[in-house]
Order: sequence, then C-alpha cells, then structure tokens
Amino acid sequence: MNPVIGLDISKEESHGQAFLDRGKPYKRTFHFAHTQEGLEKLLQAIRDVELVSGKRPTLILEATGHFQSPVVQFLEEHHYLFIVINPLISNRLRKSNLRKVKTDAADAYLLGELHYREEFEPFKKRGVQLLNLGYLTRQYEAFSKMCVQTKLQFQAVLDQVFPAYKGVFGAMYSSVSLRFLYEFPTSYSVIQTDSTTLKSKISLLLSSKRGRSEDWINERVQRLLDAAKQNPFQ
Repeated sequence: MNPVIGLDISKEESHGQAFLDRGKPYKRTFHFAHTQEGLEKLLQAIRDVELVSGKRPTLILEATGHFQSPVVQFLEEHHYLFIVINPLISNRLRKSNLRKVKTDAADAYLLGELHYREEFEPFKKRGVQLLNLGYLTRQYEAFSKMCVQTKLQFQAVLDQVFPAYKGVFGAMYSSVSLRFLYEFPTSYSVIQTDSTTLKSKISLLLSSKRGRSEDWINERVQRLLDAAKQNPFQ
C-alpha cells in the first residue's frame, strides 16, 4: 500500500482526505481546527491510516503562506513526511476535473489524487523559524512598498502647499522635519509666524537631540522663510 492524506489548509480550520492506495479513499473527509485539540484529531486520523495500511502515510498540502505554519510545525514535531506543492499545480488539475467542484472537502480529495499522478519531492525540513522568517520578509517587502507610495503621495501634496521646503532640514523625513510640518504644514503658516517663534519651536523639537548649535537653528529659520516666500501657489 501507498497511503497518503490530502490536506486542504484554511485560515483556522482544515480538511483532510485519506487514501490507502491509488483509487482507494479511506473513510470520509475529516476536518480539524488549528488548535492543540484539533491537531491531536489530525494525529489520530494519521495513526488510524497507519494502523490499517501498515505504513506511515505521506501528507500533501498546498502552500498557503502562514496559514499552514501550525500544521507544518506539528507534522515536523511528529516526524511525518509531507509535501508542500505550488497551488498552480493543483489548480491545473482542478480545471481538468469534469466535476469542477470547489469545496474544502473536494480540494482535500483532489490533493490526495494528485499525489498518485505526479512525482513530488518531500518537503525539505527548514524549521518553523525559517518559515516564519519567509513570511515576515514578504510582509516587510509589502510595508516597504507601502512606505514608498506614501512618501510619493506626501511629496505630491507638499509640492503644492510648500514646494521649496525640500532641503530645509536636510533629511525630508527626519523626525524634526516631519514634526515641524505637522505644526506648520504650508508656506503660508510659516510666513504668518515671526522668526523668534520659529526658533523657539525648532529648539523645542531638538530638545532630545544634541550637537545642534544656535547658528544651525538660525540658518534653518532663514531657509524656512526664504522657502516660504518662493511658493508660487495661492
């Protein structure tokens, strides 16, 4: 016998379908939650197949990002062989299926059938830490793109309300620069404020920093006033 269990992974609950051999499904589809109790239910189903077939079953599942993490970690801890496939592979089989049923139970069944049709390599054990690192890396990339887009939108608005502001504080997105813009968001608000107040405000923003002299502050105030006067927009 060549037992296998197809697992359709979802966010909080997954479904499984066991096969004792090609074309020989075992019992009905079962489901389990991604909790300690739910994973123990999965383990019992695996051991049941192992007892009937006399062999440890292979488990096959689609890559689902971090949703699969608790299941993968649990299988690694119990030393079960499992295969993680690209969803594009199962989608091709799903499209060729005449019934084209799209349910969690049907997907678990399909994954079990797929194991007998294709040659897959077992999942190389990389550890849950590395899986989590991969997920965090993707999140970091997404947040980085979001940050870049936000800066571009911010710059587009600033070009209209305070076009010559860039370069006043050196780094546009430094904490001092952004906090100053929070209180003086337009060139008009700077022009309406006297230089003494501007010096006092910048000194206050720099209170937690060292190494900025009074001359540096005076220079920034002069830059601000010059930049404010250059705004062509009304």
